[in-house]
Amino acid sequence: MKTAVFAGGCFWCTEYDFEKVEGVSKVTSGYAGGHTDNPTYYEVASETTGHRESVEIEYDPSIVTYEYLVDHLIRIINPTDATGSFHDRGISYTPAVFYMNDEEKGIAEKVIQIWNDKKIYSRPLAVKVLPYTNFYPAEEEHQKYHEKNPVHYAMYREASGRNAQVKMNEELFPKNH
Repeated sequence: MKTAVFAGGCFWCTEYDFEKVEGVSKVTSGYAGGHTDNPTYYEVASETTGHRESVEIEYDPSIVTYEYLVDHLIRIINPTDATGSFHDRGISYTPAVFYMNDEEKGIAEKVIQIWNDKKIYSRPLAVKVLPYTNFYPAEEEHQKYHEKNPVHYAMYREASGRNAQVKMNEELFPKNH
């Protein structure tokens, strides 16, 4: 098993979308990349910790590749928004790939370049490729939020515009693997 850490806006939605990927065995919502140890949701939301809402993904590389996971991240977010994600604003909601080594960095940069070369969007992708420094699991109420609060989660996801964005990404750039 290997681990990947990505930020894709609201971690409830990012967690949900990665749980559906074949080869992914566990997804944990949390906070990554900041300078505060064990931050809370409210500290991260205050934009003072430098953390992004993120997910830690455990996956089997014999079933799903890191490249596929990075590509999947881009498909489930608004990848050109450098100031937040959908109606969530601030650095804590901006997209990022936290790479563990030079190989992962190269893969992430390659996938982003492929998307940029397709010129699907009028702006270049704003997904940051950053070295992994830390990941802290979020509070229990945020884990598997879609299962614990299905009605609220469904309303949030639809109202935020994420469902429409995911559908548009799939139509414009269908998966071929």
